[in-house]
Amino acid sequence: MLEQTVARLCEEHAVRPEIVAHDLHPDFFSTQFAQSYAAQRGLPLIPVQHHHAHIAALCAEHGIISPVLGLALDGVGLGTDGAPWGGELLHLSGAEFQRIGHLSPLAMPGGDRAAQEPWRMASAVLFQLGRGDEIASRFTAQSGAATIANMLQRNLNCPTTSSMGRLFDAAAGLLGVSEVQAFEAQAAIALQTLAESHGAVAPLNDGYGISIQGVLDFSPLLAVLAECAEPAYGAALFHSTLVEGLAAWVQQASSIRGTSSVALGGGCFHNDILLNELADAIGKRGLHTLTLQQMQPNDSSISLGQAWIAMHSLKTA
Repeated sequence: MLEQTVARLCEEHAVRPEIVAHDLHPDFFSTQFAQSYAAQRGLPLIPVQHHHAHIAALCAEHGIISPVLGLALDGVGLGTDGAPWGGELLHLSGAEFQRIGHLSPLAMPGGDRAAQEPWRMASAVLFQLGRGDEIASRFTAQSGAATIANMLQRNLNCPTTSSMGRLFDAAAGLLGVSEVQAFEAQAAIALQTLAESHGAVAPLNDGYGISIQGVLDFSPLLAVLAECAEPAYGAALFHSTLVEGLAAWVQQASSIRGTSSVALGGGCFHNDILLNELADAIGKRGLHTLTLQQMQPNDSSISLGQAWIAMHSLKTA
């Protein structure tokens, strides 16, 4: 299907490709097709990191060629170090990018299965907080809870991720909002709905930390959520503290880099609380935000970002 679609679009628009871009993940069919397509035609091939493409899509839509900061928040995308990324602070300039910060890594017990079962991400938080002995008694409805606690203790099949999506899952699991998801982002949607029903609350004092390496750590917030008996309040506190921490993170990077434009991309920005309140908080710090107006912030915009990067790579080659 992809092969036929590419051929049809090239014919309909009288396009002769000059360069081929693809995601970093080697197992994607789109990656394998791109490699084959470029090899058959002798075309240059450029791999594009997932979150780089998210932010480049914003640059393409707004016609931005000057350097920007990019805040990419989503579920997961393969990083240049081979790890699953998803909470990234990037600096873009033309076709190039630097990863200048990321969320504090959190274990994913069981790997990709943790994305479907937020209780696993909550278990990872408890273990990180030194409370691993609570996992089995806390998640009694999950027959594998004791096994997960043991896996975390032994660091067995527990890859780490900087994903904001998994941070949402961890919060939902800690608050008892969602232990197992029936569909993607169910836990995050439930958290947003609860936060909206409760109403705004002040962010948690000292609810996060930013290291000199640019790592944003919400462990203090998660520790409070682990003790919270009111899920709606906890959901509201989670959102407000996220916004405060992310805005401070961006402001710090802006002062270091001398870049005042901030592009917000990635599927987590389907969350209206996060998008609107963060854009407002960043704006109050004297920075300019870029959001997608014609496209969605999820992976549907990835191909536009890849094309933008490929075009600028061709110009500088």
